[in-house]
Amino acid sequence: MDKAFISAFAALAGSIVGGLTAGITTWLSHRSQARAGHRLHHVAQREDLYRDFVVAASEAYGKAIINSEAQIQDLVILHGLIGRMRILSSSEVIACAEDTVKIIMDTYYSPNKTILELRELIRNGKFIDPTRKFSETSRQELAVS
Repeated sequence: MDKAFISAFAALAGSIVGGLTAGITTWLSHRSQARAGHRLHHVAQREDLYRDFVVAASEAYGKAIINSEAQIQDLVILHGLIGRMRILSSSEVIACAEDTVKIIMDTYYSPNKTILELRELIRNGKFIDPTRKFSETSRQELAVS
């Protein structure tokens, strides 16, 4: 073989290998960035959903403490949020959300509390926070994501 041919072939092979390496590196970089962006978007969706659930559950629980008549629209909102969680969240988070709604429902059937009774419950550390377990489980799930 001719020395010029070998040199030209080596240069061409080097260019091809270099081009493929650069192309593959760029592709892997874009793929990694897209996955990271998707993951961040998914986490942000769940954070918003969990915040909305805690706010709605807290409002419903506040109404349940002072009222024996269930507020159906509040319970429907909570069940709607749980339905969205079934798409995005783990079964443990969903179970905690369902337990929160059960606590709220049970509160409607307990005697109404006055502000003085609430003050005593809080002072004695006996005030029930229905969203506590949900919040802790959600935080753990988001930390893993």
